[in-house]
Amino acid sequence: MLKLQYSDFTLECGTDEAGRGCLAGPVTAAAVILPEHFENVLLNDSKMLSEKKRNILKPIIEQNAVTFGFAHIYPTKIDSINILNASILAMHQSIESLKIKPEFIIVDGNKFKPFENIPYETIVKGDSKFLSIAAASILAKTYRDVYMETIHEEFPMYNWKQNKGYPTKEHREAIRKYGPTKYHRKSFRLLPEQLKMEL
Repeated sequence: MLKLQYSDFTLECGTDEAGRGCLAGPVTAAAVILPEHFENVLLNDSKMLSEKKRNILKPIIEQNAVTFGFAHIYPTKIDSINILNASILAMHQSIESLKIKPEFIIVDGNKFKPFENIPYETIVKGDSKFLSIAAASILAKTYRDVYMETIHEEFPMYNWKQNKGYPTKEHREAIRKYGPTKYHRKSFRLLPEQLKMEL
């Protein structure tokens, strides 16, 4: 059973990111403050839910949240500051976009940087422990999926609407065949050693 609150602060915000391990597309984060007596039996870590359930939950979260925000950090920025810093930057930007400033932040994972002197706590597997982090994980994933489905239209040969930019065998084969696009993260190993492109 996921808990509603970690701290004693009423305005506690949960934040999480999606797409950290992808070869293409942005890393996307979301931040959510839930109301005091929020309950939902479906709500869980986005990785534990089907795409259908995530899409059912997205409007429920958005309609019930005190406030929510999300942010994309794109491949050129990821390549210049690295994926960990880009993930934290996405979380910072999503918190910054909240209409109400949180009093406390709970973060999925074990890495974060202070944001505007607001106290925070990092929680490993937080998306399976706290409702606001689970809600943030769902928004981050669904907003990122929509973005990947949009850019799929431009480069359908990579099948991003299916793999969402993750390093599937099919995605890597397409990179080997067609080369990387402007949406690929050049700082990532796009192909395993044995599939190196001949330059």
